[in-house]
Amino acid sequence: MKAPKTLFPVLLIALMTVSCVTGKRYNSLTDRNLMLMSERDSLKAENIWLTMSNRELTARSRQLTEDTGKLSADLEKSRTELTLARDEVNRLSTRYDELQRAQTELAAGRAQETQRLLAELRQAQTELKQREDLMRDLEMNLDTKKATLEELTYELEKRNARLAELEKMLDAQQKAVKALKDKVSDALFGFENNGLTVSMKNGQVYVSMDDKLLFKTGSYEIDANGRTALRKLGALLERNPDITITIEGHTDDVPYRAAAGQQILDNWDLSVKRATTVVRVLTQDTHINPKRLVASGRSEYMPVDPAKTVDARQKNRRTEIILTPDLTALYRILESY
Repeated sequence: MKAPKTLFPVLLIALMTVSCVTGKRYNSLTDRNLMLMSERDSLKAENIWLTMSNRELTARSRQLTEDTGKLSADLEKSRTELTLARDEVNRLSTRYDELQRAQTELAAGRAQETQRLLAELRQAQTELKQREDLMRDLEMNLDTKKATLEELTYELEKRNARLAELEKMLDAQQKAVKALKDKVSDALFGFENNGLTVSMKNGQVYVSMDDKLLFKTGSYEIDANGRTALRKLGALLERNPDITITIEGHTDDVPYRAAAGQQILDNWDLSVKRATTVVRVLTQDTHINPKRLVASGRSEYMPVDPAKTVDARQKNRRTEIILTPDLTALYRILESY
């Protein structure tokens, strides 16, 4: 379910008012996150495209190799035939010279034989020229094929190197995210499957906490158990300063009804306040740079289960801490190509 477009300006003002992170900083980090996700998707798409191109170039290279072999065989055959033809021409020329010498003495009786030999000689010369032309064409075609083959081989080597580099970078990114997930799981050992899950998605690590672990219904005050989990996570994040931290508050689709004395306006307001409360706990006893943190409220509009059931609404009431490893080095490598 999407919020009406006319609510976005008002909601944006509310977000900027209650959040400890300015709208400008939030937009900057969000844009950066989207840019990195786009780069990762581009890498994957380019990886697929290069793999397909590699297969096509390999097939073309194999075909050109076969054609080159056939042309080489045809050229060798033509050379053999040309040698035989030249020998035949030499034989006929010798024979012709002999006939010329005998023509004076046997002009009347040998005239017909002489004409026949002359015709054979002309025919042999014509065939010889045709075979020489064919051999030149074959040699030119062979040279062209060889040049094309060398060009394709060079291009194939370049693309293979590019593909290997991309696969290496993607593998490094995947390993970095996996290592981060393992660290988070170790730090939160005992909380997983007890209202907390750690997962990998879109090149990021997601720490999802049910509201029953952190908050009471309709409240944004964290209880002791949730505070303990957040402090363990905060200590880990303090030791890993290159990780960007985004906290998202999520509610179910039941309209919020404020209790007496509460200043919460609606689900948007509640989701933002829960996100900023988590930020405060993470930074309370640590030296985490506040510039690394982004707090945002998603209200009811990003459910994990859209069903209108008690269990589905329970799943949707959650706080997600999204951890993004620093991919600046990877991005610089991409810019260098």
